[in-house]
Amino acid sequence: MWKTKDLAIFNFTVMGKKGKLYLIPAPLGDDGVVSIPAYVVEHLHRIDIFIAERAKTARRFIKKTQPTRPFDALTFYEINKRTLPEERSSFLDAALKGQDIGLLSEAGCPGVADPGAIVVEMAHQKGLSVVPLVGPSSILLILMASGMNGQRFCFHGYLPAKKPDLVKALQRLESESRKNDQTQIFIETPYRNNQMVEAVLMSLDKKTRFAMGVDLTLPSEFIISKPVGMWQKNKLPEIHKRPAIFCLQAGKPLT
Repeated sequence: MWKTKDLAIFNFTVMGKKGKLYLIPAPLGDDGVVSIPAYVVEHLHRIDIFIAERAKTARRFIKKTQPTRPFDALTFYEINKRTLPEERSSFLDAALKGQDIGLLSEAGCPGVADPGAIVVEMAHQKGLSVVPLVGPSSILLILMASGMNGQRFCFHGYLPAKKPDLVKALQRLESESRKNDQTQIFIETPYRNNQMVEAVLMSLDKKTRFAMGVDLTLPSEFIISKPVGMWQKNKLPEIHKRPAIFCLQAGKPLT
């Protein structure tokens, strides 16, 4: 038996055209706008409604792409841990009336290690088309550049902050990597980067390969991948308070 609300949605779908949710990648840093493809910028410039983790960051990114529309013509909704369910439930209303909406991550690809995933889920529930656009993802960039297994990999997000728990977590990832021949990828808050590297070098096997990607897509970018034993013999790069991503793979180093 159709309910009144269901009939309304059905009639609108038949009579009218729904908008789409475009997943728009954001730069990985202030100087990374050049990493955004031209066709993504074209979509960005024709959309009037955006959902972002922080409206301020989204506005700064859009401004750097030199939009033709005035900012007061744009609408921004924020999706983060403080957003109430009843607030976000209305974010996609305009799409049901035919307007396209853009979902922006704080950095990188929306929905990947990003609160925007819940918006994507909502879009599917409402029968909206979801269009992912190509752009920078630190997870894929470090995997591509590490020389580690790109067939089997796992992203873990943030590891425990306290040193004893962090060491246990790293050793667990190393064990899983050895067992499954799997690359393990993780991130850290920039001001704790040095502590992360210190924990890696003190707790993992010398033959385990460890890679870091710092300032990815930015002019200051660098990527280093080598066995822990070699890391221990060389001076460590300065990565304090710089955006970084890490990965490891247990096993024999490349020869």
